[in-house]
Amino acid sequence: MNLTNIIIESDRLILKPIDVSFAEDIFREFTEEISVYMDPQPAKDINGVMDFINYSRKGLENGDNLQLVVIEKTSDVFLGCAGLHDIGTKDPELGIWIKKSAHGNKYGLETVSAIIDWAGKNIEFNYLRYPVDKRNYASRNIPEKNGGIIKREFKANNQNGVELDQVEYWIYK
Repeated sequence: MNLTNIIIESDRLILKPIDVSFAEDIFREFTEEISVYMDPQPAKDINGVMDFINYSRKGLENGDNLQLVVIEKTSDVFLGCAGLHDIGTKDPELGIWIKKSAHGNKYGLETVSAIIDWAGKNIEFNYLRYPVDKRNYASRNIPEKNGGIIKREFKANNQNGVELDQVEYWIYK
């Protein structure tokens, strides 16, 4: 399934496939503060963002990585990125980040809920995984509000070698 034309809409948001027009937004907004509890870390320069976008576009074309940008409907403002990775497996993984200036508006919850709804209607899976650092309470609220159950706890190092203390929620179809 080619995912390059997928558009997901929610009440306040439009989720559309990532492309190079969002490189500057991603470079500016995906900061060390945003990524403190995440595996991926900010790119050192715009070329790193371009590599990420090109990799993501291949996944969209192959149908195994739904990498989206989050846009506010009425203002057309970039809010962040979200994805559903490992499509085609029994347990695809959800991921999201929202820029700092947009925190506190429940955009993350709305985004992930919309992706879960889309997945339930469009792909086969047993459950969706949502790994999150235990200390990231705002992000933990997202799978909990979507019926997620903690099924695994583990430690893992992020791309900078910082240890994350994670729980993995499973959200069943």
